[in-house]
Amino acid sequence: MTNTNLNLSGKIALVTGGSRSIGAAIARRLAADGAAVAITYSASPDRAADVVAEIEAAGGKAIAIAADAGDSDAVRAAVTRTAETFGGIDILVNNAGVAVNAPIEDFRFEDYERMLAVNVTGVFVATQEAARRMKAGGRIIHIGSSMTRYAAFPTASVYTLTKGAITGFNRSLARDLGVKGITVNTVHPGPTDTDMNPADGPVAAIVGPGMAIGRYGQPSEIASIVAFLASDEAAFVTGADIVADGGLTA
Repeated sequence: MTNTNLNLSGKIALVTGGSRSIGAAIARRLAADGAAVAITYSASPDRAADVVAEIEAAGGKAIAIAADAGDSDAVRAAVTRTAETFGGIDILVNNAGVAVNAPIEDFRFEDYERMLAVNVTGVFVATQEAARRMKAGGRIIHIGSSMTRYAAFPTASVYTLTKGAITGFNRSLARDLGVKGITVNTVHPGPTDTDMNPADGPVAAIVGPGMAIGRYGQPSEIASIVAFLASDEAAFVTGADIVADGGLTA
């Protein structure tokens, strides 16, 4: 596969929730830069297969693994399969996430538990398993949310709670793993044109006027930041929260 910008040749990456939107864009970009890529999926097997086929058609290596990010055993198994298939793991992108919006008074406890399982516990489990296998030069990259900086609309308090947990985890984890030569960073996308938050959806009408550059982001633009953090160019960047939100929180 042609290396377009950054050299990730010989690297092995796992992208959770990599079958669509931002996750798929990240998988494609890491593969384009030379990494062998494993993606996990839960409800989109056809789309996961399409991502793998696209990467392979361009000369890259990729596999898709069925693993619900809220199932700890499945997440552990996905990390193990990635390492066994490609011979290790160098890059973990904790991208899988779910969002349920509702007023706090009406929020269903089962929805809270589901978001906690996917957005927090799944991140912990994947990180722990990957860190056990990573060598110096390893990269752990979380996908957070600019909602932790600016509550752009109501009813997202529980989602923001889960993403706020990742911000704290990121900072302390950088201290834990820095001595091993592993960096840990979080990318916080703002309004990005995805399945969950399309550029022509109801949220766009609320946040659109606050976008400094006047448009939603594209998944490929988030992927570019992840690719940088995964590369040797970012060896001195760790514990960082990088906000990519088109100036919404400026």
